[in-house]
Amino acid sequence: MTWKGYKVTRSHEGNIKIASATLDMKEGQLTSVQVVFDKSRINLTDLKGGGKGKLKGHLKSADFFDVADYKTATLNITDVASRGVVGSYKINGDITIKGISKPVKFNVETKDDKMVETIRINRTDFNVKYGSGSFFDNLGDKTIYDEFDIYVAIVVE
Repeated sequence: MTWKGYKVTRSHEGNIKIASATLDMKEGQLTSVQVVFDKSRINLTDLKGGGKGKLKGHLKSADFFDVADYKTATLNITDVASRGVVGSYKINGDITIKGISKPVKFNVETKDDKMVETIRINRTDFNVKYGSGSFFDNLGDKTIYDEFDIYVAIVVE
């Protein structure tokens, strides 16, 4: 999974390694997916050197994803339904971060044997409030936007 987070002056992006994944099929159609992400293996792809290590450590801290207490995050897709067009699906499920689960709904398109979509997540729904202009005043150009994107690609074989 890849991710991208935004702040007033720039953005950062990276990936998180998958700890495990389970896909269920019925009559050749995807019916559910569970993906467990190992947050201790979060990586930044837009930085190098000391800045990369510093931000990576901060993302793992209690200010953000609290890896010491919550090593994994989970995406559970519980319902996959056709949108009436070949290769187009409506997805329902939930995402769990820091022990908090929230529903997630999105549409995916099958392209080049992959189901792909970008999902926008509000981090404050999962008690990740550090640098949020919604909770703290006078942050100026240090404000970190509440929403971040995760890019999901499921390979269909």
